[in-house]
Amino acid sequence: MQKCLCLGFLFLFLMSNMEAQNVQKNFTISGYIKDSATGEELIYANVYQKDLDLGSTSNIYGFYSLTLPEGTYQIDFSYLGYQLSSKTVNLTRDLELNVELASDAQQLQEVVVSDKKEDQSVDEVGMSRMDIPLEEIKKLPALFGEPDLVKSIQTMPGVASAGEGTSTFYVRGGGADQNLILMDEAPIYDVSHLFGLFSVFNSDIIKSAELYKGGVPAKYGGRLSSLLEVTTKDGSAKQFRASGGMSTLLGKLALEVPVVNDKASLLLAGRRSYFDLFMALSEDDEGDRISFYDVNLKFNYKPTNKDRIFLSAYSGRDIWNFGDDFSMDWGNTTTSFRWNHLFNDKLFSNLTLIYSDFDYKLEDKTDVEGFIWDANQKEFSLKEDISYFVHPRLTLHMGYQGIYRIFEPGTITPNDPSSIFKKTTLQSQYALDHGVYLGTDHQLSDRLALQYGLRLSYFQNIGKGTIFEYSDPRDNVNVEIIDSTNYGRFENIKTFLNLEPRFSARYKINAEQSIKFSYQRMVQYIHLLSNSTVPIPFNTWAPSSPYLNPQLADQVSIGYFRNFSNNTYEFSLEAYYKKAKDITEFADNAEIFFNKNIATEYRQGDMESYGLELFLRKTKGRLKGQASYTWSKAEVNIPTVNRDRTFPANHDRRHNFNLLMTYQLSNRWEFGGSFNYSTGRPITLPTGKYEFDGYILDYFAPRNSYRLPDFHRMDISFTHNSKKNDTRRFKVTKVFGIYNVYNRKNPFTIYTRVKQDDEGNIIGNGQEKEARLIYMFGILPYASINFSF
Repeated sequence: MQKCLCLGFLFLFLMSNMEAQNVQKNFTISGYIKDSATGEELIYANVYQKDLDLGSTSNIYGFYSLTLPEGTYQIDFSYLGYQLSSKTVNLTRDLELNVELASDAQQLQEVVVSDKKEDQSVDEVGMSRMDIPLEEIKKLPALFGEPDLVKSIQTMPGVASAGEGTSTFYVRGGGADQNLILMDEAPIYDVSHLFGLFSVFNSDIIKSAELYKGGVPAKYGGRLSSLLEVTTKDGSAKQFRASGGMSTLLGKLALEVPVVNDKASLLLAGRRSYFDLFMALSEDDEGDRISFYDVNLKFNYKPTNKDRIFLSAYSGRDIWNFGDDFSMDWGNTTTSFRWNHLFNDKLFSNLTLIYSDFDYKLEDKTDVEGFIWDANQKEFSLKEDISYFVHPRLTLHMGYQGIYRIFEPGTITPNDPSSIFKKTTLQSQYALDHGVYLGTDHQLSDRLALQYGLRLSYFQNIGKGTIFEYSDPRDNVNVEIIDSTNYGRFENIKTFLNLEPRFSARYKINAEQSIKFSYQRMVQYIHLLSNSTVPIPFNTWAPSSPYLNPQLADQVSIGYFRNFSNNTYEFSLEAYYKKAKDITEFADNAEIFFNKNIATEYRQGDMESYGLELFLRKTKGRLKGQASYTWSKAEVNIPTVNRDRTFPANHDRRHNFNLLMTYQLSNRWEFGGSFNYSTGRPITLPTGKYEFDGYILDYFAPRNSYRLPDFHRMDISFTHNSKKNDTRRFKVTKVFGIYNVYNRKNPFTIYTRVKQDDEGNIIGNGQEKEARLIYMFGILPYASINFSF
């Protein structure tokens, strides 16, 4: 099958080149499309020549390229929420044309500035891709009044939440660790603040956000289920700008500073919670403090018309102190350096250097049992992406990425001479991760368009390290080591090689409707070591190795897309089927905490998921919003786990419905509302008890054979804006809302305990147990105020 795919790609490529060679005296017009007020590049802006019915779109760096026969043309440049700009060009040679578009003040009263064209859902080749409407997010109800990108993603079709108040999300039956999350091309390993009440993404500085649930381009790899690509603003290179605000639990400020007019700018943004300040004012203050902060910095510089340089950095941290007894903190640090270079009007390059670090620390401050536990995961990456615009109907994408990974699962250090602990370090692990790809955007006709490509991934588990050989690798009770092998620095321990084909097709029935198909193979070489239902920041990762195979998934999707009423309504219906193998789980009753022989706890097997997704969005008028419904099923079968019986995945949800809406009440007031419903997630509960060696132990039902009660919640908000025709730069927005309007006690989890009365006294002989429900939030009013100038 892989040979046939390779031959097919080669045939299409050769045919496309023959087609291009038959066109004589072609010239290319290329350049950047920017916002006239800020100098910010506009991504996915449209370039169109009406007479030839040929066009192009700018890429995520604002660059476009359009090849036309020699002649004089009128070229239209457009972007939703901006005024159309028409340029007349006499094309007798290759031409560089940079275009600035002005925002349309009149249009902005009716539509939201967006990075997509009106008929994009029907016209684009890719499917299972969602543009997150960032401006609409700010008008919707939000927990504690802080708009959150991840919380909005959790309302998309095919996406499920881990539970109320969490930033964890699952896509089409995949695990939370199977989502590749990038911010300015740097991976983020944990997106949560305050255990998920907020995410690491500051909504005030996000330029664009795209979620791929399928049809992932060959450019990307490393995860099985999804890609979330977040790009932050570059910052205004023309005038100083500032924005900020205060909500129930945090304050924020963002500054955009022109460094060199129209050539260089600096963006600096920060957020900090002040929950710890409230705790300090409490009459019952015992020294407990909980807080988080994050800082974003971005510098961009245009030394020439052919070069763009970007430097992006992020640092975020959560800090929890429980008096003088215990503390914990965790966070992400990333840096990415990008150099965009235009070799000629058809060849575009993006070179990226990336650093990413996720670490956490736990500290017990007591004298006898005191310790400090540190762990982290680091990666250093080099990436080169090249786009070659062959002609208007064919674009090639190719590139390479190399990653050096360091896994440091933990070091325990006594923090007092009298501590019972001795310094202990779990063995660090190392890996080299390579990927090379070739992808194609190919417009075969006005109706039929394809995206196809192939990614070759090569993973090396390398030294320095020691690999133990066990008499029985699956015996996690009586562990017996029979041999060991020492490997030197950068010496190969185990290597893996995989081909990952990608294919997408779109057939336009007419201008308002299309059908699409996609197939993708994804391979994941790193594994999250966790047996908890909801991922927590103190989980660690491990590379594929002699005891861990790479995870591999094949997914097929098909969909129908239809726009109505002059693109006012967007409708889509998608069905998918995903089959994955070597999904990582752990043995029943596994011991993961600081286990030097954790390889004996690994179990791998198969996962199958499938579902149906319906989506309807209204984009124009006083009433805007979206509704989505997902029916899905995800099941796992792991040999030796759950007695070899198939069981529902932890994140399996049969039904998921979300309704979001905003309504323009007046020139200054807007109403926002949301309703969410989902089937309760699976759980495992004890169903009986038995006696063993004088102890009374629980007998558990089969894994995930019970479910929590269904989840549902309604939220509302009212937004007060500055006057639309106010010419002053300083603008204020106030938001008032109610979270969980009808005070639904949605279960976060259920646990069992010895039966007690209301005062905590044990009832009877202490052998009778009861189930207790934990929920996060009841009804919660909130307010926030935001400003910009």
